[in-house]
Amino acid sequence: MHSKRWLRIIPVALIMYTISYIDRTNVSLALDPSISKMMSDLRMDDTMKGKAAGIFFFGYMLLQIPGGYLAAHWSARKLTAILLVFWGACAVGCGLSTTFRQFEIMRFLLGVAEGGVYPATLVLLAHWFPRAERARANAFWNLCMPLSVAFSAPLTGWMIGALGWQKMIMIEGALPFLWLAIWLYFISDHPHEARWLSEQERTFLQGTLQREALARETVKKESISRAFLRPSVVVMLLVYFLHNSAVYGCMTFLTEGLKGAGKKSGLMSGVLFAIPYLVTAVAMVLVSWRSDKSGERRGYLSLVYIISGISLIGSVLVKEHSFWLSYALLCLAVPGPFAALAPFWAIPGETLPRNVMGPVMGLVNAIGNLGGYFGPVVVGALKEQTKSVKAPFSILGACLLICAALVFLLPGAVRAQVELKPAGAV
Repeated sequence: MHSKRWLRIIPVALIMYTISYIDRTNVSLALDPSISKMMSDLRMDDTMKGKAAGIFFFGYMLLQIPGGYLAAHWSARKLTAILLVFWGACAVGCGLSTTFRQFEIMRFLLGVAEGGVYPATLVLLAHWFPRAERARANAFWNLCMPLSVAFSAPLTGWMIGALGWQKMIMIEGALPFLWLAIWLYFISDHPHEARWLSEQERTFLQGTLQREALARETVKKESISRAFLRPSVVVMLLVYFLHNSAVYGCMTFLTEGLKGAGKKSGLMSGVLFAIPYLVTAVAMVLVSWRSDKSGERRGYLSLVYIISGISLIGSVLVKEHSFWLSYALLCLAVPGPFAALAPFWAIPGETLPRNVMGPVMGLVNAIGNLGGYFGPVVVGALKEQTKSVKAPFSILGACLLICAALVFLLPGAVRAQVELKPAGAV
């Protein structure tokens, strides 16, 4: 890939959202009572732990639709820059909290701050990468999710032990301020605004994206409200809600799945926490590449959900017999929902008219991310009752198997009959 687009847009967007994702995952380690005093300091039980991790997503949903709309009709670059400042302030505020209520409020506001970034970045990538590249572009950008955990978890675990949970959260929370200038310098909203782009590639992109837009517009234009009621959009909402329930329910209580390996330091806990996410990064690249090469979205979605769901259920069933077999199955369970992101988010860009694509993506991300609240809350409440994650993790695995069936109700792509690889392009 020697196109400047891949070297300029993707790394900057990836690191920007990696910073965002660190603010979500560091809480999972901070809330582990075996390595941190956060739960005792804020007087939290497992149910409150689930709420503290999940309240983020109630705030997160508020800017999803406005964020998608503003990115599509104003500027994804400027909107994200404003949100970088807001979320940095809120992330530092989480570390300053001294009571559960203060932390809960700051987590909610952090969710509001980060809420518009995801749909804005999806719109930005749709402006820069044609259909034949889009799943890979989405996947490389979404590598921020597993990579943020894989690389930050050991450091976060060490910082908790060396500095305490509050200083760790404040230091990691200040990172958006450092990335703001880089974002503004490197990112442009559209190819025609980028002076660094060659004339050949600019012409190729503008022509290709315009032809793809015209192919989508063969479907009769519709109002945003009507688009929200499409059966396919309702299915996407349900799939993404169950998807996020599994992702964040598992992530918040993943340290419970790591118990059984003997006494561990904060660093060792971070390493064990990180390894499934390194596997995830590899799976995301492979699935996105195969999906783009074949043009198939639904089949790959179903496959990764099935593998993940079965592995998650299996991990809790075999744990009492073998910790390491259970851990190996966790390493297969965690990647599925992340590997699904690239083909999942390629579908609306390939099947919806341009005028409703941004708002629909915002709606799906908003409602779907409520699963990020209900997943940890349900897991926390069931763990409180059963004193084990066997039942809640089995339920999350079943949610992923339901997703595997539902994705076949989504539409296939509306294919544009265009040539997507001029000489010298990616």
